[in-house]
Amino acid sequence: MKMIDCTEQRHAHAILEIFNEAIVNSTALYDYHERSIASMAPWFAAKRNGNFPVIGLEDDDGKLLGFASYGTFRAWPAYKYSVEHSIYIHPQHRGQGLGKILLDAVIVEARQRQVHTLIGEIDATNAASIALHTKAGFAEAGIIKQAAYKFDRWLDLAFYQLVLTTPDQPRAE
Repeated sequence: MKMIDCTEQRHAHAILEIFNEAIVNSTALYDYHERSIASMAPWFAAKRNGNFPVIGLEDDDGKLLGFASYGTFRAWPAYKYSVEHSIYIHPQHRGQGLGKILLDAVIVEARQRQVHTLIGEIDATNAASIALHTKAGFAEAGIIKQAAYKFDRWLDLAFYQLVLTTPDQPRAE
């Protein structure tokens, strides 16, 4: 297994497959409909334009086992040091510690890129993701009750955050 930087040309289809499985079968994504391959170009463009990483784990045959990234938390300039991250694992490879590897990599990237706060928005019933984040030092920052409606039920959205010592010299501009 190796860690890689995902690219649109090489990984768009594999990332889309992982996204769509999560949409159809879980509350990891509060979305109703599978995404199309056309949605991947703007997704990757937003990552490039924001200088946001897309970190992947591949097996020895080059199959994408999972990926992690982060992006804009809120669009206003004062939020520039806060990002919302996400981690997705291919369903055949969950429960193997890949989420921890990817979360650790996201934290390293965030420090290197002078991020101050990593924010995870997690379905409140996703005990595995909450445990992963808690073990990595994230603290619960609040729950929005009945934030979404999917699978014929209301879903509570939990916010978890990790405050880093970066940036070295924050600026209000």
